[in-house]
Amino acid sequence: MAIRFENIKEFIGSRVVWDDRGDLFTPEAAAAIRAKVEERTVVVFPELNLTDDEQLQFTELMGERQRLTGRFNKQEVENDDVYQVTLDPKINPQPEYVLGTFFWHMDGITVDAPPPFATLLSCRIAPDKGGETEFASTYAAYEGLPDDEKADLEGLKAVHSVKASLSPIADAIPEKHRDKVLNIGLVKEHPLVWTHESGRKSMVIGTTADHVVGKSVPVGRALLIRLQEWAAQPAYSLRHKWTEGDFVIWDNTGAMHRAIPYEASTGRMMHRTSIAGSETVAA
Repeated sequence: MAIRFENIKEFIGSRVVWDDRGDLFTPEAAAAIRAKVEERTVVVFPELNLTDDEQLQFTELMGERQRLTGRFNKQEVENDDVYQVTLDPKINPQPEYVLGTFFWHMDGITVDAPPPFATLLSCRIAPDKGGETEFASTYAAYEGLPDDEKADLEGLKAVHSVKASLSPIADAIPEKHRDKVLNIGLVKEHPLVWTHESGRKSMVIGTTADHVVGKSVPVGRALLIRLQEWAAQPAYSLRHKWTEGDFVIWDNTGAMHRAIPYEASTGRMMHRTSIAGSETVAA
């Protein structure tokens, strides 16, 4: 198998190198890439230039394809399993959920299904300024905590909601549909520490986490913000500056991500697919 991996940072990120582009589209390569995503959290394919059909094929080689698309998008793609991540008002007339991605989050935390295992993102238009994507490994961040702090987190649960994740931009949502936008999805309780079937542990944090069960709101929110800051420190995080054609896969069950803010006028366009998860969040 003529593909190789190069670590980007000590605790997070690998870059894929290939001799022949076709070598990536085999079950053997897909299994190796999936294993690397689980090990390194983020895997980058520089300037791979996938078509939508190739991205869908790649997604299916790695696992079960899951549709996570924007309910308001007027898509310009043939298959709605591909979601166009954009602030272009012709495609996305209600941009609030994309604007919410400017803040640390994990996908699928407020739905009644296992969170997606992985997200796959292709860059179609790279903005001149802004629009980079940052990733923070909540596996590595948990492993790096002192033992006494790990013990303090065991058994704690946080309450998650879309309303919490959009609170930083709530004032910018038009009043006529603000309540509808803020109240989609479910209110879910998840353990702060997710013990995976593999035995590894990650943290379930990000802006969907509103407060901690059994703690006062100020104390709980201060803890959640501190854990975000801990996970986002340079040792455990990675910023990817997009070039047109780049393709990135990350483990959504063990990472937060966010976009560096950009304006709609930059034209930034990403095509996203998702791989279904098989594990519910478990303590």
